[in-house]
Amino acid sequence: MDEVKSKSCACKGCRTCIVCEGTNERNVKNQADDLVKNLHEMEYLPSIKMCVSQLEPNQELVGFSFLGVAVFPDFISESEEKDLVNAINSGQWKDSQSGRRKQDFGPKVNFKRKKVKLASFTGLPKYSKCVVERIKSLDGLESFETVEQCNLEYDPNRGSSIDPHFDDEWLWGERLLSLNLLADSWFTMTTDDSAECQLSVIKTPGLQISSTLTKQLNMDKHDKFHMNDFQVKIPLKRRSLVMLSGDARFKWKHSIQRQDIKSKRMCCTLRELSPEFLTGGKQEHLGRQLLEIASTFSGEVVL
Repeated sequence: MDEVKSKSCACKGCRTCIVCEGTNERNVKNQADDLVKNLHEMEYLPSIKMCVSQLEPNQELVGFSFLGVAVFPDFISESEEKDLVNAINSGQWKDSQSGRRKQDFGPKVNFKRKKVKLASFTGLPKYSKCVVERIKSLDGLESFETVEQCNLEYDPNRGSSIDPHFDDEWLWGERLLSLNLLADSWFTMTTDDSAECQLSVIKTPGLQISSTLTKQLNMDKHDKFHMNDFQVKIPLKRRSLVMLSGDARFKWKHSIQRQDIKSKRMCCTLRELSPEFLTGGKQEHLGRQLLEIASTFSGEVVL
């Protein structure tokens, strides 16, 4: 721990990591996990596209539909993962907030001013070409045109996490993809939507939930719940590809909790353009330029 604290970090504002917490320079406390600790926990089950929990004392599984998530297990093989991780690590990492490190392959963007700079963007990395081609072979993702890639490294020794947030909607399109490497983890989904939520009894036989993760609901199934009473845990299995779109993209914030990083994890986040930058959009020309640069697959990390 002393070795970790001797290093600098990139945290600003309320964001923290193990490096800066409790130091004289930043006497602050990580609040990311506190934001969701009082919410009922549900686990998303891809097989039925619902999030579920166990109801005490009768042990029934109850839940509700959770739209906008697609999970592609074993998207890459073990040998492909090894090659991909080695290729990623050959590039330069830079410190990011909340104990993460990152590599960006995309344009410089000022989201507040809605400005995009092309000068430093040289394309997606060469090693991503096979990943991009495989994505387009999946059902429903034939039209996904990868225009930006962000590699993130999460390390428990740095207390890595990311707070609940929505990704930008002006430049980035509806579908967000995450390729998960080295370790399992979880997306934690939360919402500000206070609409009433009716839990249904799950009658599908043979379903199992993670007993080490999911807290049981100690309420009657007929009690009134609201959407913002829950946090939904989406499994991020090693070597899987997970897509967020629709409600999971625009109504629910996603985060990675510090407690869910048990060992070093990497992920490749892949994004497409919003309609404003596609055919018929106000900035179609700029969008075409971005896609042309991305498709060269000769990119270097944008620092």
